[in-house]
Amino acid sequence: MSDRIFGAVGLLLALFYAWATLQIEESFMSDAVGPKTFPLGIAAILGLSSIVIFLKPDDEPQWPPLARLAEIAAAVVVMILYAEFLPIAGFVIATAFAAAYLTWRLGSSPLQSVIIGVGTSLGIYVIFHLVLGLSLARGPLGF
Repeated sequence: MSDRIFGAVGLLLALFYAWATLQIEESFMSDAVGPKTFPLGIAAILGLSSIVIFLKPDDEPQWPPLARLAEIAAAVVVMILYAEFLPIAGFVIATAFAAAYLTWRLGSSPLQSVIIGVGTSLGIYVIFHLVLGLSLARGPLGF
């Protein structure tokens, strides 16, 4: 029963996400793909996945223990804080901290997590900002 509830909630979330995406006003100078394509793709994948979960639930789903649910909640809090601090700290710094924390919680050592966090942040910055020319949030250091 819990899988069907999860599937129904996921489907409602996908529908809301698609509706919110369709509310985006496009500029007359947008590219051929437009700002709605990627979010609508995410909504479609979420909707299809939710329908499969709803129609084919597990016979006896096993929920994670309370400690694991707390870890998941902490990861959600980190992502919310990431979104809040992105305009303040900038892309490189905020992404480095978020990636370092998340990789640490996934099992990396603290030193490995810092290296992975910084490497991920700088790698994404180089690809998206320097190579592709996309605008990313600038921090106090100018990048």
